[in-house]
Amino acid sequence: MKKTAVIIDDERLARAELKKMLQEHPEIEILAEAANANEGIELINQLDPQIIFLDIQMPEKNGFEMLQEIERLPIVIFTTAHDEFAIKAFEVSAMDYLLKPIDPNRLMDTMQKLQAFEWKENSDNEWKRDARSTLSSSDQVFVKDGEKCWFVTLADIRLFESVGNYARVFFGNNRPLILKSLNSLEERLDPKIFFRANRKHIVNLKMIASVEPFFNGGLLLEIKGGEKVEVSRRQAVRFKEMMSL
Repeated sequence: MKKTAVIIDDERLARAELKKMLQEHPEIEILAEAANANEGIELINQLDPQIIFLDIQMPEKNGFEMLQEIERLPIVIFTTAHDEFAIKAFEVSAMDYLLKPIDPNRLMDTMQKLQAFEWKENSDNEWKRDARSTLSSSDQVFVKDGEKCWFVTLADIRLFESVGNYARVFFGNNRPLILKSLNSLEERLDPKIFFRANRKHIVNLKMIASVEPFFNGGLLLEIKGGEKVEVSRRQAVRFKEMMSL
């Protein structure tokens, strides 16, 4: 089933280029396009699209200000030449953030995210994404620890570690704490990529550097960042089944 969309961008050439690129994705039906935020609000109220491709920097009213005036938000995909708005885009629940000039492969990733969504129609005829849907390794997530913020691709996270009511997230040289339980994370993560090694750790299978036999029938994983994680005896059986031909 096709998903309906509206393009909102003050640059005519940018609208034309995106529209042309979306012709390669027939699952998206472009209903209309707007040259500014006020036109965009009018079209959204009139056409009730399921998706909007939205520029951020526009005259008179920017994309964030426009969203504040809409009662029922469609799925928002930002298209902008400025990467400094990425964190704020996530805070307003944008589904994705495409940098101009838009790369066709990056747009393909966005289309795959849309296809992975579980769409359901509620009593108000509003289409929404099921917030419990599984995140793919190409999805980006917002990580905040105190005053520090990151916009991280899940594939770059090598390890989650339980710390009380929090989870420590390992990526690059960073190890921030987030207020999430491992159980809630496990429900959202792709089980083909992220493996629950024990009560305290979830590991990215693609980030494992080596595997060794360990105490009492378990395994010891060395992660590419240098961390070592024990796989419990019960989970070791599952791990071997997953990783064998």
